[in-house]
Amino acid sequence: QVQLVESGGGLVQTGGSLRLSCTASGRSLSSYSMGWFRQAPGKERQFIAGIRWTDGGTFHTPSVKGRFTISRDNAKNTVYLQMNSLQPEDTAVYYCAANRRSYIETGISDYDYWGQGTQVTVSS
Repeated sequence: QVQLVESGGGLVQTGGSLRLSCTASGRSLSSYSMGWFRQAPGKERQFIAGIRWTDGGTFHTPSVKGRFTISRDNAKNTVYLQMNSLQPEDTAVYYCAANRRSYIETGISDYDYWGQGTQVTVSS
């Protein structure tokens, strides 16, 4: 069993930055992949970034590529999402998730464990 706890959300102005953290406990993530999703009000939850724990390989969707960066800290068992140049359309609840398979996948059903979510609000 893996427990995921997100932190770092909040209110920021357009153009600002936030860094989200997702700390895992319960077992080693050395064979997992991790993903960040977000869910805006009235919309479906969507994958935005993923990382392979083994080699740090990453994938970002076009909607966030160049503005958001996923990374990991093995020693801290933590995944980060650095978000720059935030826009009002980035307002959402952000979730991290763990996938027992080592390769990056983008579907909600591909992930086995989820955090509770953290709210990000970008004011115009």
